[in-house]
Amino acid sequence: MGVTMYPNIEAERARNQLTTQELADKLGVERKSYYNWISKGNIPVTQLIALSKLFNCSVDYLLGLTRNPTRVA
Repeated sequence: MGVTMYPNIEAERARNQLTTQELADKLGVERKSYYNWISKGNIPVTQLIALSKLFNCSVDYLLGLTRNPTRVA
């Protein structure tokens, strides 16, 4: 996929054995939209929450603000 601003999101996608297209489908967005979020930033808050629920981890972890993936509430 190239350079990513959010390596933890890509790591979780791979860990869950999802292609970029499959994850985009789960989020209800075009693959290109997902790619732009990962490469350029500006992921909508609603999508961050959806990713957090899907991967059962915290938004902070997905954004690389913590190394601890544990979701709080």
